[in-house]
Formats: sequence, C-alpha cells, structure tokens
Amino acid sequence: MKISDWLDQKEAENVDVSQIALPANMLAGEDPDETIFYKEFRPCGLFCTENHPFSTVERFGHWYLCRGQDKKAGIHSSKMKWSIFTKDKDFALQTARAHME
Repeated sequence: MKISDWLDQKEAENVDVSQIALPANMLAGEDPDETIFYKEFRPCGLFCTENHPFSTVERFGHWYLCRGQDKKAGIHSSKMKWSIFTKDKDFALQTARAHME
C-alpha cells in the first residue's frame, strides 16, 4: 500500500495523521514522488560524518512529509527530531524553513 493511500485510509477513520508514525517498513519501501525542499546546517564542513540539523519536505501523492532535526538542537546532536504530514504544501514549506532559523 502506498503511503498516500494509507494516510487517506487513516484520515477516513478520523485519525489525526499529522503526527502519525508510519509502519516501520513503509517509509523505507517507497521513494517520495519528489523532494520539494532540503536544507542542512553543516558549518563544520562537507566531510563531517556527524549529525547535523536539517529540514526536508517530500511529496508522497497528495501528502507532504515535512521532517528534520531542529537547528536549535545544535550541530552533532541527535535530539529535537520532528515530523509532520500535511496536504498543504505552503504549510509544509513554512514549517521546514522555520525549523532551520
């Protein structure tokens, strides 16, 4: 089942899908239709292999997955990870950009 179909099904069941966790294999088994936005804060250089704050917006059908690690967590941190599903592209982009300020 595609991610967008699964989210539609959950929404029809009156589940709040904005913060829903996908089944473990679902996200790994499907590539996004497109990546609309990606930004990473990597002041330590291109070859650093540590964690870095990032934001991305990916489209799955008519749903947008907006996720990342908040810039306020600092570089090399694994804290402050976030994600949200929405059908509103503008809201997804606004949210992703706000987490990188």
